[in-house]
This record gives sequence, C-alpha cells and structure tokens, in this order.
Amino acid sequence: MAGRAWRFGDDIDTDAIIPGRYLVINDPRELALHLFEGVRPQMAVQVRAGDIVVGGENFGCGSSREHAPLALKGSGVSAVVAKSFARIFFRNAINIGLPLFICSEVDKIHDADPIEIDMAGGVIHNLASGESYKTTPLPSFLRDIVDAGGLIEYTKRQVCGVKA
Repeated sequence: MAGRAWRFGDDIDTDAIIPGRYLVINDPRELALHLFEGVRPQMAVQVRAGDIVVGGENFGCGSSREHAPLALKGSGVSAVVAKSFARIFFRNAINIGLPLFICSEVDKIHDADPIEIDMAGGVIHNLASGESYKTTPLPSFLRDIVDAGGLIEYTKRQVCGVKA
C-alpha cells in the first residue's frame, strides 16, 4: 500500500477523528465527510484513496465507538501507523478490515511524505527521505481478518465457506 502521510501527534482521540455529533451516521462514506473536522477541516475533501494516517502514542483513545475507524476506512485511508494504539480502537479497526501498524519511528515521517507499507515484510518506506522503518507485525490471525475485509467477512469464510 502506498499514499501520502497525514501526520498527527499523540493522544488523538475518537472525537478528533469523528466528532460525537455524527454518531447517528452509519455509512462510512458519509462519516468520511466529517473526518478530523475539528482538527483538520480540509482533510475530508483533500484525502485520497490510499493515503495513510500517521499518529504518535495512544492513537484512537477515548470512547469505544467504531465510527472512528469506519470514517477512516470510508475516506479511502488505507492504513494507520502509530507508536501505539488505544486497545479498543485497535480491535475496532481490525474488525472492519483497516490495517494498523505499530512503528516506533513515526516521528521521522512528516506530513505529506509519500510512504509505502510492505504489510507482509513489516516495513514502511519513506519515499521522501529514502529511509525505511520496521513495524511490529500483526499476528497472522489478525492479518487474516484484515485480508478478508473485516471480522464479518472472515467469519463468513470460516463458518460458511464463503469465498471473496
């Protein structure tokens, strides 16, 4: 996966990702229209399919709402890279098929840097600087869920033998 980095700092909470007033919306594409509305108002109209959100420590903290990863996925964001994730955000993202990568060197990635992520190899390539950074690989069972497009599709495949 490859895209432009959207850089954020530490402790980005779910209200920053998608304000609480939009919790009545369940369509990921409609939620995406309000992505980071209070923090980066132009992001929703500027984000392109494949772009990658880069955060610091404790990305996705706050409430347990699944609307935050849904808004990210609905916008076309292909992945989120951070130093660490709030546990419930991490699992909500995996459950909807949004790949997450833990990387201790995210501070070296700047806003708008073009980056590529080798999911299988666990490496992020910063095309602006020429540097590469290792990620903590997802366990294979979580990678299988992401590859299936989320927990519902994964379960269908496991229980019903349904193929993509």
